[in-house]
Amino acid sequence: MTERATVNGSAPPGPRGGVVQVTGELIATRRVGAYQHLTFVAPGVAELARPGQFVALVVGGDTSANLLRRCFSIHKVSPSGTYGGTVDIVVAAHGPGTTWITRLALHDEVDLVGPLGKPFPLPNEPVPCVLVGGGYGSAPLFWLAEQLAAKGCHVEMVLGAASEDRLFGVVEARRAADGLTVTTDDGSAGTRGWVSDVLPQVIRLSQAGVVYGCGPMGMLRSITEVAAAQGVVAQVAVEESMACGIGVCMTCVMPVTGPDGRTRMARSCVEGPVFRGDRVRWDAFENGYGLVPADAVGAPTEAGH
Repeated sequence: MTERATVNGSAPPGPRGGVVQVTGELIATRRVGAYQHLTFVAPGVAELARPGQFVALVVGGDTSANLLRRCFSIHKVSPSGTYGGTVDIVVAAHGPGTTWITRLALHDEVDLVGPLGKPFPLPNEPVPCVLVGGGYGSAPLFWLAEQLAAKGCHVEMVLGAASEDRLFGVVEARRAADGLTVTTDDGSAGTRGWVSDVLPQVIRLSQAGVVYGCGPMGMLRSITEVAAAQGVVAQVAVEESMACGIGVCMTCVMPVTGPDGRTRMARSCVEGPVFRGDRVRWDAFENGYGLVPADAVGAPTEAGH
């Protein structure tokens, strides 16, 4: 189908020089289930950002031993308002850095860089779309849904999590999408099971031309496989650990196959975080972390060269 070829490529990069470093002031923070939803005044970032991009925050304060920034998908932006442009993120407290962020008080300030990475590619013409989110990985999908709807696309959303308190955005999804399907591993909300269990039917009923996904790597692999089986392109925002956010430290590299069929190690923060799902070498993540495939360009040889 012609429509299914309209989003086959990678998203174009952001505006030339379109990254700024600002001091972001926290103007709103609230608990949402298992997560913290924070809003920062971030002049410049909001005006430049697009769905799928992220921001990198300094954590721990001036005397902290936490040297590395923490990267978060942009949930939504407001380019103008009472305080100026704002950026919303959703944080799950896992370690000292993210816990520090969730405990910020109103009017606290944080050094913030963004927007970073490549955004989700948008179709050139109206086409039915399915947006799939896992846990708080669904955060960037609502803004994406708004932009797709503005292009005349029919939008279905599938949200999944381990339990009801780990879902994010169910109420917002009902406003942003034409249809919503919810799954939980324990059956505490929606259908008991995984997003991949319900996705085939959602794709067929909506006659979707593209699937967008954001969430854990295992989920992204499964929705890529489901999409491929349905003859649909998947565009996924990967959740790789990022430190610098600008492609210098190489901590977020992962194997991706290019248009020439050769596998190369791509930086998730620069070449991604959005990739065509069928180009990610998911086999490299079977043990929970990314390996360098033996056939990748520059892979170590048996002789160690």
